[in-house]
Amino acid sequence: MKEEQAPNTAGRKPVWVPPVEWKKRANITRFIDFVNRTTGQNIDSYAGLYKWSVESIPQFWAAVWDFVEIKASRKYDKVIDDLAMFPGANWFPGARLNFAQNLLRFRDERPAFIFRGENQKAATMTYAELYTSVARLSKALRDMGVVAGDRVGAYMPNLMETAIAMLAVTSIGAIWSSCGTELGARAVADRLGQIGPKVLFTVDAQFYKGKTVDVLASVEKIAEQIPTLERIIVTPYVEERPAIGNLPNAVLFADFLSKDAPEIQFEQLPFNHPVYIMFSSGTTGKPKCMVQGPGVLINQLKELIIQTDLKSEDRIFYITSPSWMMWNWLIGSLAAGATIVLYDGNPNYPDWGAMWRLAQDEKITIFGCSASYLNYLRSAGASPGKTFDLSALRAMSQTGSPLSADGFEYVYSEIKQEMHFNSIAGGTDINGCFALGTMIQPVYAGELQGPGLGMKIKAYDESGKHVTDKEGELVCEAPTPSMPLYFWNDNDFAKYRSAYFDVYPGIWRHGDWVLFHSDSGGVTFLGRSDFTLKPSGVRIGPAEIYNVVENIAGIADCMAVGQDWKGEQRVILFVRLATGYELTEELKNQIKTALRKQASPRHVPNLIVEAPDIPYTFNMKKVESSVANILNGRPVTNADALTNPESLAFYETIAAELLK
Repeated sequence: MKEEQAPNTAGRKPVWVPPVEWKKRANITRFIDFVNRTTGQNIDSYAGLYKWSVESIPQFWAAVWDFVEIKASRKYDKVIDDLAMFPGANWFPGARLNFAQNLLRFRDERPAFIFRGENQKAATMTYAELYTSVARLSKALRDMGVVAGDRVGAYMPNLMETAIAMLAVTSIGAIWSSCGTELGARAVADRLGQIGPKVLFTVDAQFYKGKTVDVLASVEKIAEQIPTLERIIVTPYVEERPAIGNLPNAVLFADFLSKDAPEIQFEQLPFNHPVYIMFSSGTTGKPKCMVQGPGVLINQLKELIIQTDLKSEDRIFYITSPSWMMWNWLIGSLAAGATIVLYDGNPNYPDWGAMWRLAQDEKITIFGCSASYLNYLRSAGASPGKTFDLSALRAMSQTGSPLSADGFEYVYSEIKQEMHFNSIAGGTDINGCFALGTMIQPVYAGELQGPGLGMKIKAYDESGKHVTDKEGELVCEAPTPSMPLYFWNDNDFAKYRSAYFDVYPGIWRHGDWVLFHSDSGGVTFLGRSDFTLKPSGVRIGPAEIYNVVENIAGIADCMAVGQDWKGEQRVILFVRLATGYELTEELKNQIKTALRKQASPRHVPNLIVEAPDIPYTFNMKKVESSVANILNGRPVTNADALTNPESLAFYETIAAELLK
């Protein structure tokens, strides 16, 4: 491959440029060579590879299938039956394969999992031990009558047993759906109750912020709402043999396992057979149930192996839970033979250094987190790179919500300069990314390096025209394998079409407000378009405000929402202050001046109000919709979808005053 030419960015300097040796060793360089050799292309850059991937979609996904070595008992007849069917395209018809078999392709003594808990619990499991554990659980599930197509739910922390259960379930061809134990009973029942699971995996209790949190009491409430449950399998996490007599048909994990550990009988299934049921955040009603197949597998391996540069010698880590699609994404790393580091608990307990101590001690090479986590570190004045030995770290991944340009600068100045910072964005809907980076491109502050391979994404203006260097709606113009097969109980595709295709017929509208840069090829995410502010009829992404305000001394976090006011929309900015700061008139003026100078006069809020907390979903996205609903006199339909629902009490109290 030729040397990738730096884009013409009119004097803007990248915050990181990949060393030549890194580019030579990168998996994506091998992939480009593979594509050129097998398809006769002459690709010599990421831009060229991306262009080919969206202009020759079937050929591209065929190349990915071969490069990541998808294991199948029967290969596909064709890559896609009809590319023009959107939605409704059928990927890899004729193929027979098993999802779990692709993740369990190794059976050696290298570590598959390293587990560390907030309470200092620790465990390691080799690939050989993982295979045996999955074999015993898979046989036990088969013996109790679980078959392909059955649903199996989980209400679990981020434990090794959670991954073992998922692999055992999908080895049979049953459908896996998980919720983390940070969710409340009602939120779990709202999700799992829609799909009628036969089995539920759970734990007795968990540790969080130094306290023991009971889980079984919530499981009792959940079981009352799900009459389809035939078995509840409890992993002892806090107690050695917890009392489970109050749960119907409950058994401890170790007691349920088969005594035998035979070869796993991997059910060979078509490519459109369901693997996962994922849930929308549920902030605007009952969560939607999105059914996904092995398209998740091929897409995640594209992202992990080709774009994230995951190798078998890596130790990969993400701050996540089984409620968030990043858990599914992380577990996909098993297919690369890498070691997955799992952590359960509060990432900032007992202090901000907890995760960096883990990175140092376990020699993590790829570290993943959310933008809100990085903003917390910034507000705490943390310098992980100066405090801990991060010599093993070669890449960081960040997602959840947009990170400002200053956030990028912080990563490179206070964490590590000699590494790839890979900001990624996509969604639960596709269990993957629409945009992310690679080891062969420069990183520009505030930008994702580019569209993901095979993702034909663009920005549309309100009239449906393609725009660059101008803010617009993120759309995808062609199908991709990991898009949902369908929504549960949506036989006529009505919910599916309503969710993505109502605004631009035949075009997937994702609900993000973005800016594509023609000079660098990068993409800036500006927040959810559903909650885009519109003062005086001009659309503003909330992240444009956050990017400025969160860099002001004393601001720990903030949220901007629109309130209908005298026939217009006024913008109210809520700020959570760092310890020792007060919202003085001087600080308010500083905020307004910074927004006026660094953004525009339209970005200046009408009101600035101090708030004790900002509401977040469990995948660390700010929930502007809940606060906007409260301020506009509308109900909040699912507070259980929030990680801190108690934060809404403040907004309910102040709403009466602001509505006057």
